[in-house]
Amino acid sequence: MKRLGCLLSIAVVVVVVSDRTSAQTFKAGFAECDISPEIGMEQPGNYFKIYIESLHDPCKVRAGVFDDGKQRIALVGIDALSIDRAVVLNVRKAIQEKCGIDPDAVLIGASHSHSSGPTSSVQPGEYDHASTLVQKLAYEKSSTANPKYLKLVESKLVQAVCEANDRCVPADCGVGRGHEDQVAFNRRFHMKNGLTCTHPGQGNPDLIEPAGPVDPEVGVIGAWDKQGKFLGCVVNFACHGTVPPMAGASSANYVCYLERAIRGYYGQDCTVVFLNGASGDITQVDNLSKYTRRPPKLWSEFVGGRVGAEALKVLLSMDRGEMAPIDYRTKILQIKRRVPRPERVQQALEIVRQEPKKWPDYHWLWAKEIVLLDAKLQRAPTADVEVQAVQVGPAVFITTPAEYFCQFGLEIKAGSPFPFTFPVSLANGCVGYVPTEEALGPRGGGYETRLTSYSNLEPSAGRRMEEAGLELARQMTPGIAPCRPPAPPFTGNSWIDDNNPPELD
Repeated sequence: MKRLGCLLSIAVVVVVVSDRTSAQTFKAGFAECDISPEIGMEQPGNYFKIYIESLHDPCKVRAGVFDDGKQRIALVGIDALSIDRAVVLNVRKAIQEKCGIDPDAVLIGASHSHSSGPTSSVQPGEYDHASTLVQKLAYEKSSTANPKYLKLVESKLVQAVCEANDRCVPADCGVGRGHEDQVAFNRRFHMKNGLTCTHPGQGNPDLIEPAGPVDPEVGVIGAWDKQGKFLGCVVNFACHGTVPPMAGASSANYVCYLERAIRGYYGQDCTVVFLNGASGDITQVDNLSKYTRRPPKLWSEFVGGRVGAEALKVLLSMDRGEMAPIDYRTKILQIKRRVPRPERVQQALEIVRQEPKKWPDYHWLWAKEIVLLDAKLQRAPTADVEVQAVQVGPAVFITTPAEYFCQFGLEIKAGSPFPFTFPVSLANGCVGYVPTEEALGPRGGGYETRLTSYSNLEPSAGRRMEEAGLELARQMTPGIAPCRPPAPPFTGNSWIDDNNPPELD
């Protein structure tokens, strides 16, 4: 692959050619589909059941397809807490059958919206092999995915990618990065007792310092048709989707306001694909703040609006042009799960055989999770973990199916050969929280390190994913971002030949 030349904070992409044998032409196309759940369906993001009471704004699937005349890729964002790998495999197969895009060239990233529809947690039939007690705990006492909703999501994912493919037109693209450091914070803190605590609370006197970094970078790829009309963009930023604008309501979460900020300038017919960065320990909550928290709607607007405004600034600043190459790689890792001690499983069984003392009873819930994990290990002692690298010229998206700690994302950026590297978490599946080895060590702890049916990979998992992602990126040749031509040589004449002293009379 050739390396194209230039050097700037901007990238290019374009996509699909109806006649694949014709002259190479960069093209790009975008599309979106509504996947709003029904009122009364489960709302994800808990270890117990809660339900959707109203609809605030649409949940969507948003897709961008890019083609350099040789390769095609699809970048897809979905307003969901997570996406199960089985769904991803079904969708990729259908996309290949309908529009010919290679399954490994399709990236599907969940936004991690805690106010979305029921795609996550316990999957249909997941515990059918287990005892009656375990099935009751899984299907009746846990958050579960809805089979009807999963079918809707599958069909809309396929539809959005195929429509984006069909809408591909010759395009100019750009890539750039912005900086937004006021909305996202590491939620883990070193404490005076020598351990780490998640969300220790504002004003806690035992709090020492954050236990990890943040990533304020806002990564953006934009595309315009040859007449200058904005088609859409891809935005990458690391922050949990735990700031719903209204309690009990279905919503895209802060992504709703991110989209509104960009559409406010470019119009309602552009598509904004959001891909969440390495945000496993990053949320909108500032535990060091001296002030009370904003009301839900204002808080959601604050996060999404500021990220969207920064993305808009990047779009307005980037140079545009055509750029190759488009490329992609994937690798499947087999990673072992952590195994609870037999005596812990027995204790958990004794607890869950009794009804909870209250609801939610977290002591009971954590015991339930150990029992479910023990049953999961009977069928799946290891997890299939897909790591993917998708290239758009000088930019590469490196994915993991994890709630991936921010430190890993920063290390991926530092080790990447690409001038623009955008980590994507919760992509192409879900294996729960993947903390650093330090977080699972003697000074670690906190919510994300709990052993559950959701989060259970061995301590080396995050490092292995990082190494695999960088290995894939190094197999590809970065392109160069477009930039404007250099200014012409100085002619010796200033503007209108007006190099004179002041005239006072």
